[in-house]
Amino acid sequence: MDKSKDEILFPVGNIPRNVLLPHQKNTAECETVVMPAPATVTIPMRQHIGVPCVPTVKIGDAVFVGSVIGDSDRPVSAPIHASVSGTVKAFTKMMMPDGSETDCVVIESDGKMTPVPNLAPVEIHSTEDLIKATRDCGLVGLGGAGFPTHIKFRLPDEKKIDTLIINGSECEPYITADYRCCMEDYDDILTGVYLVKEQLKIDDVIIAIEANKKKAIDKMYSIAADKRDTHNNIRLMELQTRYPQGAEKVLIYSVLKRTIPAGKLPADIGCIVMNITSIAALGHYAKTGMPLVSRRVTVDGSAVKEPKNVIVPLGTSVADLMEFCGGYTEDGPSRLIMGGPMMGTTLLDDTAVITKTSNAVLAQGEDEIPHPTGCIHCGRCASHCPMKLNPAEVERALRAKNDETLKELNLTYCMECGCCSYSCPARRPLAQVMRIAKKELRRIEAK
Repeated sequence: MDKSKDEILFPVGNIPRNVLLPHQKNTAECETVVMPAPATVTIPMRQHIGVPCVPTVKIGDAVFVGSVIGDSDRPVSAPIHASVSGTVKAFTKMMMPDGSETDCVVIESDGKMTPVPNLAPVEIHSTEDLIKATRDCGLVGLGGAGFPTHIKFRLPDEKKIDTLIINGSECEPYITADYRCCMEDYDDILTGVYLVKEQLKIDDVIIAIEANKKKAIDKMYSIAADKRDTHNNIRLMELQTRYPQGAEKVLIYSVLKRTIPAGKLPADIGCIVMNITSIAALGHYAKTGMPLVSRRVTVDGSAVKEPKNVIVPLGTSVADLMEFCGGYTEDGPSRLIMGGPMMGTTLLDDTAVITKTSNAVLAQGEDEIPHPTGCIHCGRCASHCPMKLNPAEVERALRAKNDETLKELNLTYCMECGCCSYSCPARRPLAQVMRIAKKELRRIEAK
């Protein structure tokens, strides 16, 4: 069935509060390159929301690319696999970017990248097969949240999913990993979309991409126009280029004009959202049997010599990744960020490692770092917050240690999108304040 591009959808619910960011997609046309195995990888046992894994290997064990090295019997978890072939050399602990500590498995690479024996395509013919395959893949949300994907597919009988939303918006500056996925991983995306649609019996699929990514829109249109879609149930939506368009709650409102109630999930209002890299990873696993052992990372910023998109083995240090990208400029970085400038986390140093949720590493020079001044009480942070919160008031309550006020400020609605920091003329670090306040609120409520 041929389709006309006149059939491209447009948002039905535009968000009233947002910001227009400079795109700075410097690496958009940089084809992805594959990084060779580093000498060692340090693989954290917590790369997802939920329960960390426990190592399933011993020091001295030989492992292959794709060998299970960590797992958990708890439901909200996902297995961890070796990203290189070689020998388990040590167990260690590592401070993660969010400040928590986790166990890690250190593997010394043999440089061969030998895959696990008997690797083969995965047969998926039912919902149960899909759930098992998704878990065996170790798949989590690759857009940054890290929610184990198999949990999304475990749906109670009373919950009917009518729409699968594929999130290709990638609205943060600098990051182009999802864009390159659109341009380079068409077959994997197509396979993943049909697997989820058919096995979960979902009627409609909407692939949502921001309007500023014209080449990706053209590429993804070919999926919407695929001959298998005889009933025109897979559609492409051109989103308004505004931030935070890619945030799950915002995206659902833009695409379906549905609102997620507090404490509920997308499945409670009839939809599932998957990042476009996640759906591609599922498709790749089904075709090859190779679990999630690497990911595409955008490396950018004024302090790195060769910005590029790189397929990186999980557990690779930022230092090794930067060396692969030509190293730092003469002055070196004044700040390293894991993720984008809006929602990313500042790293203490470049010993941090790439995990499943790492979509970018930014090495910024001094001229890219904001320097805060005193609050001028202008209210812009509140007027630009998509969730209608008041970050300046949160900051005041936090400084005053006013627990009762913190409880009243609806902190759980915060998406940590960073619109408050970006819109603040005093350049105050309000997004960080909101994160700290949410942790403080959890401490208060645990008393």
